Amino acid sequence: MPQYTHRQILEILSGLMMAMLTAMISTSVVGTALPTIVGDLGGQDQLAWVASAALLTMTASTPLWGKLSDLFGRKLVFQSALLLFVVASMAAGLSQDIGQLIAARAFQGLGVGGLSALAQVILGDIVPPRDRGRYAGFMGAVFGVSTVTGPLLGGFIVDTEALGWRWCFYVCIPLAVIAFAVIQRVLKLPKVKRDTRIDVAGAVTITGSATTLMLLLSLGGKEFAWNSVWTYLLAAATAGLLAGAVVAERRARQPILPPRLFRNRTFVLTAIASLSIGIAMFGAMIYLPQYLQIVKGMSPTASGLMTLPLVLAMFVTSTFSGQIVTRTGRWKIFPVIGMTCVAAGLFLLSRLHTDSPIALIGVDVAVLGFGMGLTLQILILAAQNASGRADLAATTAGVSFFRNLGGAMGVAAFGAILASRLRDELSAGLHAAGIAAPRADGPDLGAPDAIHALPEPVRGIVLESFNRAMETVFLVGVPCALVGLAAVLLLKELPLRGGRPAAAPVEDAAPADVTAG
Repeated sequence: MPQYTHRQILEILSGLMMAMLTAMISTSVVGTALPTIVGDLGGQDQLAWVASAALLTMTASTPLWGKLSDLFGRKLVFQSALLLFVVASMAAGLSQDIGQLIAARAFQGLGVGGLSALAQVILGDIVPPRDRGRYAGFMGAVFGVSTVTGPLLGGFIVDTEALGWRWCFYVCIPLAVIAFAVIQRVLKLPKVKRDTRIDVAGAVTITGSATTLMLLLSLGGKEFAWNSVWTYLLAAATAGLLAGAVVAERRARQPILPPRLFRNRTFVLTAIASLSIGIAMFGAMIYLPQYLQIVKGMSPTASGLMTLPLVLAMFVTSTFSGQIVTRTGRWKIFPVIGMTCVAAGLFLLSRLHTDSPIALIGVDVAVLGFGMGLTLQILILAAQNASGRADLAATTAGVSFFRNLGGAMGVAAFGAILASRLRDELSAGLHAAGIAAPRADGPDLGAPDAIHALPEPVRGIVLESFNRAMETVFLVGVPCALVGLAAVLLLKELPLRGGRPAAAPVEDAAPADVTAG
């Protein structure tokens, strides 16, 4: 592999970071804009799909992008993902009904899946593991900052009359175009001749199993009861497709997720930890604004500003840990401390009440951000360091897949928990006050303005019910984080490779004919 100077790496990194920034903002920017979007386009009953459609396709497609980059080249496939993202963002902004918006968001999610996975793969191509920490820290900071500043940007756009909700999608386009141009100019990777057979069976079964699982978690308890025929059909389909994926990957000559990865202890443990932190991170980021806007009565912009402590904590710890890893070669202590802080942060958030002071909320979210910054990129670095060069793309995409899967599972499961808990708490509170309960599917019950316009004592009962439901949501995230902590404790701290990226171990190596290009 060619050697890159520090300046060349920073130039390439700038393009990757811009792509990551715009991709991850797009997944969270719509959160604060959803009530406005539904008010304009209609389709209250399909509101959740505006957010979950992108998460679903992002999760399901992540392993495929890694494989496509092996077959057709990192640069071409990365730029293709950028182009798909730009076209889908334009379509989302031009949508005339909720169905068109959901379809556009699904294609936008495909592009995001490619950008989030391939940015890490390309970084692994150009920087050896020992030096990767200093650069991975910047990537981690961008990932965290973009994920949590999306709601802030969305709130600002919605509150600005001259813009409107459609700019939540248009705002991502300029950075994506610039990133495309930067990558075109500075990224020069060698051409690698590989077996171009596409693992069709693996693609169908892997994406199919992820899709049916997401449908089950997203729709269960909402569109159909958990104890229903649809639940059992989707569960059976998930299990069947997952079994088919195992068979397909064992037989494929060039599998999307090589079975040997799952014989790699480090990959398995980092995948489990990534799944856990994905559940905690995405779940908290989607539902924290609801607490702030509904329980605390904040505007979309104000609730977005409340994520700044998390952003700053994540930025500082991500860059700091990356620098220390590069200097010392030691990395395990960071995810151990990080997952501990994630669990502590979620527990602290579960202790918030209707009268909790703003300063306390800021401290709690900062603890959560502190943990995320120490964990996210180090897990990918550890997995890449333990894999052979031939498996770099599959390993990176695999860890990203499990993180995204955890995020989609967290959003769906936390949403089901919130709805169920809110219904029970609201019913009990109204019954105790001798007030007739409204329809459970009342379309305006979850709108902040509508809730704060309710007369007392109904308003107080609704706010307290929301608060207790949110307590349960955050508390459920604690054991998920503890599972991730157990996984990182079991990791073996392998020395980081230095110099040129090391050759793949014999048992992991795959033949590849490299020519200059």
